[in-house]
Amino acid sequence: MPRPRPKVVTLTDNAAARMTEIMSGADENYIGVKIGVKNGGCAGMEYTMDYATEAGPLDEVVEENGIKVLIDPKAILFLIGTEIDYVTEKLSQRFVFNNPNQTDACGCGESVTIVPSRTVS
Repeated sequence: MPRPRPKVVTLTDNAAARMTEIMSGADENYIGVKIGVKNGGCAGMEYTMDYATEAGPLDEVVEENGIKVLIDPKAILFLIGTEIDYVTEKLSQRFVFNNPNQTDACGCGESVTIVPSRTVS
């Protein structure tokens, strides 16, 4: 029997609850949340989160706590092992990517340096 494939990303209960809340208030009927990375910012890359209207043929799909997360195929190697959390602090609320592949971040926290994962199963 083959070993189950690990999820590229996982969601904390707080992140899943906040995504559920956001999705339920959306104007359209989206199928989930699309996660990716793009070049930009002073550290080199930025995480992206958008509503997903359809799954692309190569998107990785993770379903957790009732949320469907679609991962851009170009981002998979950069996101393997990432936990997405939602934190509430004194003056802000935000999604946080706890990514073991992240090697640096800019001072404002908006951009990161990420290397492809070496843990591919």
